[in-house]
Amino acid sequence: MKTINTDRISRRKKRVSANIAGTNQKPRIVVFRSNRYIYAQAIDDVERKTLASFSGKGIEGKKSEQAKKVGVKLAEKLKTKKIKEAVFDRSSYSYQGRVKALCEGIREGGIKI
Repeated sequence: MKTINTDRISRRKKRVSANIAGTNQKPRIVVFRSNRYIYAQAIDDVERKTLASFSGKGIEGKKSEQAKKVGVKLAEKLKTKKIKEAVFDRSSYSYQGRVKALCEGIREGGIKI
């Protein structure tokens, strides 16, 4: 049973991420969601480097509030590197709840997705 669910998750991630690629001026923002925290990083796929990252560790509030704050903080880091646009990669997660809050926080921070 567990391998079936893992296979579904990996197929969904592969399908969603297949057409998404980031560059230096328009990086790919990848989300990882654990039970306790949310992590986001901006990746340049051409040079295979992480441009900026931020996690929900040390941020108070509910999980969706943490995700929104992580999005705003990541947007601030990207703005210091003069990045105005990004591509959002939700991996295998559906666009609701914490993932949606993270994306809204990035938009509030001034990054166009």
